[in-house]
This record gives sequence, structure tokens and C-alpha cells, in this order.
Amino acid sequence: MWRLLFAVFLIVACVPVAAADSYMDAVAAVIRDDYARAARLFRPLAEQGHAGAQCFLGVLYAHGQGAPQDYQVAGQWYRRAAEQGDAAAQFHLGVLYAQGRGVPQDYQVGRQWYRRAAEQGVAAAQVQLGALYAQGQGVPQDYQVAGQWYQRAAEQGDAAAQVQLGVLYAHGQGVPQSYQKAVQWYRRGADQGQVDAQFNLGVKYDNGQGVPQDYQKAEQWYRRAAEQGHARAQSNLGVLYAHGQGLPQDVVRAYMWLTIAASASRGDDVKTTIKNKYNVASQMTAAQIGIAEEMAQRCQQSQFKECDRTSFGIR
Repeated sequence: MWRLLFAVFLIVACVPVAAADSYMDAVAAVIRDDYARAARLFRPLAEQGHAGAQCFLGVLYAHGQGAPQDYQVAGQWYRRAAEQGDAAAQFHLGVLYAQGRGVPQDYQVGRQWYRRAAEQGVAAAQVQLGALYAQGQGVPQDYQVAGQWYQRAAEQGDAAAQVQLGVLYAHGQGVPQSYQKAVQWYRRGADQGQVDAQFNLGVKYDNGQGVPQDYQKAEQWYRRAAEQGHARAQSNLGVLYAHGQGLPQDVVRAYMWLTIAASASRGDDVKTTIKNKYNVASQMTAAQIGIAEEMAQRCQQSQFKECDRTSFGIR
């Protein structure tokens, strides 16, 4: 529950204005998943103007933990803390405006709060600010400015920023085009487990862009992303199995991964994946297809932990 509640919040911890015992007791209650007690302890502190408590209380309302979920009330507490200069609250208030939760959606206002947090060094705010500039939301599209904010967050170790900065280098958007620099940033994100970075790094090894072509390394990175549920990585891994690139040719495992990918793909990726799946199926017997489908089901049910096991004993 703690991880669910603070999926974003852990990146930007609210900073208390004083280390009061009651505040620390409230924080301890959050860590124990005792959100009702945390809300009771934070509330009087928040009403007394404690910015850290105000920010925490906003998070509890935003996630409906220890209090009814209410983005409007969350925004009110975030605002009180943000106006005191609390960087985390500024970031969270920016999120509410960007997403239109509890407040009218307004990218410009969201950008203003993101910027205040970003200028205090909050990496998550820097990433979101970069995204607004990259997408032209609330500001004119400007890849150069986007890259500057991504760079600041990436240098702090933010994996999301690292992959986005890699994308800019790969496409030469706002920065000089460089596959080598793209690979460098993808690798830093991939090493942290960032699934898009792992997939993108696999693509670069697959195509020999910025690195020598290496199907074995492509397979390794595709697999890591595929086992996190990345549909395009699953599809590309299936193709490698089908062609025997970087690993022994195996039409059963190719069909398995393409089946899994087809169920999660979107848009044009669906057509490509299904086409590849049927091409592989044309090389298989009915028995092999049955085994592959059983493997795909087991793989998904085990959350990608048992993708090579079947009731037929094939590994």
C-alpha cells in the first residue's frame, strides 16, 4: 500500500518545516500503512501552517488513503503548502492542473507550478516541464527547452528523463542528432529498469545504431522489457526467435511472444504483430501452435516468471 500511495510521492518527498514529534509520528504511521492515524496527526499540524503536513495531507486526499478521495481538497492543501515554497506541493499541484483533477485542466498554470518546483531541483517537475515543452502543451513546442529540462533531471539520475533525452538525441530534436548519445542515455535509464529505455536500447543493438549490431544484446534488452509487459519488446523478441537472430531459432517461442504481444499492442503495432504471428504459424504444426498458446497463457498468468515452462516439459 505504501508503494501504491507514493508512486510519485516518493520521488518528491514533502519537506517539513519543523521536526515536531507529532509530525514524525504521522510519517511513521504512513510507513506502517496506517493512513487514518496519519491523517488525524497531519491535520492539526496542517491547519497550523506546517507545509510538510499540508503536502502529506494533500497526498492522502489525492489517493483516498485515510480520507475520502477528493482531488479538490487535495489541491487546497497542496496550494497552502506550495505558496509557502514547498517544492513537493508545487509539483503535485502542477500535476493536478495538468491532468484536470480537482481543478479545471490548465497546462499553463500547471507549467507555472512545475517550473517553481523544477527551479528548486525537483527532478520529477523538471521531467514534466520538459514534457510540456516537447508536446507543446500550455507553451509553444520547443524541443530545445524540453531537452534542457530533461538534461537537468537526467543528470540527477531520473530514469524517465534519461529515456526522453535519449529520444531527443535519436531524432535530433532540440539537440544535434546522435545515436551514440541516445544509447548512452538509454543505457543509464535501462540499467535502472526503465522499460522504454530497455526497449529502445534493444532497438539500437538490433539495428546497429550508435553501437555495433548485436542481436544477442538486442535479445537481452528486449527480454528485460518484455518481461515487464512491454508489447513492442515482446513482438521484437518473437521476431528474433523466428529468425534465429541472437539465439537459436524457435518458432514455438516466437509464436508465444507474438501471441502475448498481440494481446497488448495498440494501433498499427497490432497489424504488424499479427502479420508476424501468422507468418510464424505457417511454419508450425497444429501441435506446436497448441504448445505455444499454452506457454503464452502460462507466461501471462505468472506475470512473465514462467515463460519457458509448459505442461509438456519443454524448456
